[in-house]
Amino acid sequence: MSHLRSRRRLALAVPVVLSLTASLGFLPAAASAAPQAAPQAAPATRTADAPKLSYVVNTKVDRRTIASVKKAIGKAGGSVVATYERIGVIVVHSSDAGFATTIRKTRGVRSAGATRTAPLTAAGTTEEGAVEYLTAAQAKRTQAASAKTPESEPLEADQWDLRAIGADKAAQINPGSPKVTVAVIDTGVDDTHPDIAPNFSASQSANCAGGKADTSQGAWRPYTPEDYHGTHVAGEIAAARNGIGVAGVAPGVKVSSINVTDRASGLFYPESVVCAFVFAADHGVEITNNSYYVDPWLYNCMDDPDQRAIVDAVNRAQRYAQKKGTLNVAAAGNSNHDLDADAIVDDSSPNDTTPAERTIDPHECFDIPTQLPGVVTVSSTGVDNVKSYFSTYGKGVVDVAAPGGDRRYQIPDTPSKDGRILSTMPNGAWGFLQGTSMASPHASGVAALLKSKHPWASPARLQAMLKAQADPTACPTSYDQDGDGTQDAVCEGGKRVNGFYGYGIVNALRAVR
Repeated sequence: MSHLRSRRRLALAVPVVLSLTASLGFLPAAASAAPQAAPQAAPATRTADAPKLSYVVNTKVDRRTIASVKKAIGKAGGSVVATYERIGVIVVHSSDAGFATTIRKTRGVRSAGATRTAPLTAAGTTEEGAVEYLTAAQAKRTQAASAKTPESEPLEADQWDLRAIGADKAAQINPGSPKVTVAVIDTGVDDTHPDIAPNFSASQSANCAGGKADTSQGAWRPYTPEDYHGTHVAGEIAAARNGIGVAGVAPGVKVSSINVTDRASGLFYPESVVCAFVFAADHGVEITNNSYYVDPWLYNCMDDPDQRAIVDAVNRAQRYAQKKGTLNVAAAGNSNHDLDADAIVDDSSPNDTTPAERTIDPHECFDIPTQLPGVVTVSSTGVDNVKSYFSTYGKGVVDVAAPGGDRRYQIPDTPSKDGRILSTMPNGAWGFLQGTSMASPHASGVAALLKSKHPWASPARLQAMLKAQADPTACPTSYDQDGDGTQDAVCEGGKRVNGFYGYGIVNALRAVR
């Protein structure tokens, strides 16, 4: 089960058949960080039948150093897959077990490490779980309820989340500008879906799996219908108000897809995410949505050379995107962890081979991109504006909260009475999911509305406005969700800023006003 399923391990899909503490790496003021064509590498000095791994090598940012390091990579038994010169990140494959140790000793190398613990494998697909479909009778009931509200989409009666943040009213004032694009860095987006097609930007879409962008037609789409996560996220952000299905938070903005999933495992490896941030920045994307964590480590510890290199590489890429004018928004996670705690037990890493339980300090071991500097971190709430039972939190870490659903304790009075989030699915379907994966796109949609109204706002200014327009939400007096007499999580902070909700729950109506 991939890290993305861990992000949404408590989620079910119900389609409707209806038709850091410190900033790492040097960031130059550069025009582009697109990868350069890889020259022929020297023959690898490999051990017979040794598995091939992928690595990131992070260097000083100058062409002479990079050229020298690339030569050293070949001599150390590596082959260059892609070079992001402007951020000093080189993606490498090698079957030499000592490659990382050797290349770290090279002049100009700042950090280097394996991006996975499992060897590279041939392409394949994985099953993500069964889908539970709504009956035709249930669908008709939702449509009948929606029809009672003028200008409502057919399934909008089940979208309690839009009403919770005033997005239904905001759309009547300003649905967002088509000059603003939110890139969904995820499992791919089905751009043929009738709710997504009107707002889809193919020119800002790609497949970055493996660390090199493929912009061929349709490369950005999900590999199988079971890779539905990115399509659901895209609909939450920008499903069109076109008389079909559902509506997004910002139904007038553009949405693009950057597929970063490994075909064989479905995991989000660092080199793919590096490619995605750079591609988004170089193609004029204003906002990226990141409803995942970078595999294979839930937390990357700075005292481990491989994990440190992963943090370094991804941080260089997302900082580059910020420098180019892109705001990066990320989900907090579904583990109900306190990211400001003294210690957290991580029993899920590495998730590409055999996990081993370890205790980490979240101030030294980071969930990325969630905990990287400048990234907007989003926790999840349910219909009662209370933290979802699964949502990770943390004072000083969570920036804002947004609807992500809670099917266990917060049930809305809607036709389907489903506490999760209804959105688009591949092949023209709709379905319910819950998770901080669903909260993040709500915040991204509000950020897109703010960007539409304030087109010259920098990422830092946009983040400040996102916090300012949020509804301050105080810590609950009790968070004993299951009623067993024990607090299920502890919220620290005051009404204005706290660990559960950050600066508050996003407010789309306030954003457009």
